[in-house]
Amino acid sequence: MIELEGVPELIDPVMVAAFEGWNDAGDAASTAVAHLEREWKGEVFAALDAEDYYDFQVNRPTVYLDGGVRKITWPTTRLSVVRVGGDKPRDLVLVRGIEPSMRWRSFCNEILGFAHELGVEMVVILGALLGDTPHTRPVPVSGVTSDPDLARTMDLEETRYEGPTGIVGILQEACTHAGVPAVSLWAAVPHYVSQPPNPKATLALLNRLEDLIGLRIPLGELAEDARAWQVGVDQLASEDSEVAEYVQTLEEARDTAELPEASGEAIAREFERYLRRRDGGPGPGPGSGPGSGPGAGPGATPGHATDLGGDSSYLRDTSSGRTRPPKPPKREAEPESGPGSEPGAEPGGEDGSPDSTED
Repeated sequence: MIELEGVPELIDPVMVAAFEGWNDAGDAASTAVAHLEREWKGEVFAALDAEDYYDFQVNRPTVYLDGGVRKITWPTTRLSVVRVGGDKPRDLVLVRGIEPSMRWRSFCNEILGFAHELGVEMVVILGALLGDTPHTRPVPVSGVTSDPDLARTMDLEETRYEGPTGIVGILQEACTHAGVPAVSLWAAVPHYVSQPPNPKATLALLNRLEDLIGLRIPLGELAEDARAWQVGVDQLASEDSEVAEYVQTLEEARDTAELPEASGEAIAREFERYLRRRDGGPGPGPGSGPGSGPGAGPGATPGHATDLGGDSSYLRDTSSGRTRPPKPPKREAEPESGPGSEPGAEPGGEDGSPDSTED
């Protein structure tokens, strides 16, 4: 029995979850939830028992000194709650942790137990994957669900993925079987610059989440961090002709695939976001307006400062030190459009990081 002493009655709560590991390329998803905790001063009210779910030889505990006293931090998953004020206040239940090593079904059942006790109306799970996407273009973000009704009402993609999955896919299916509406948001991270952090992908996830749940999310310094990240990668790529040529190939493939996005819904979506941020108003809410469409990631219209659009000529911040990105594999044929356009593609690579979207 889950007892939640000290947790106030929540208002229209939405649970937002992210897990480090296989489903978190560039640490983009876990960093997004950490950003929400930090900006809205989340208060941790529960933590899952690390003994039940983690192999400590895989995810080792850490030792630190607190006033000369040695203490241990155990790898686990923590839940916190934040209250978002405004004209239409609502609460978020934030779940942030590490993909468990064992007992995944029990792990999901425990999280769903908290969701039930707190009256959670919807679960949004954030993920990030590696893909053939250029760092100079807006980060593709796909919204997928296993619920046909939810896909129709919120204008999401219904997942058709088959293959190996991570805790994001398992938790989404557990929510579906429990009758809890669940959505997964996936950001595509360039595979040739996959080392964390990737603030541009984190920013894209938060913008998409903002559209989905109808809340204005404070971005803090994240937009500036994303600009600095892109400038740094631009400079590194310009120093290597092979990488620069490969990036140009990805840009051409992406631009060709997304020509229809240059007008219509994409422009309307960006204009809505601009007006919301200028007026300080809330988002459109779930299922309303073009901002809730699949893949409605940021920056479909170049020049939006928050969204880091395709035109990067105005990004002239100083570069932060970063190791050279690995050289991409040579490709004889034109690359595919990447995971942002096909959420049913198979994830996974030799390093265990997903490189295309799953359920």
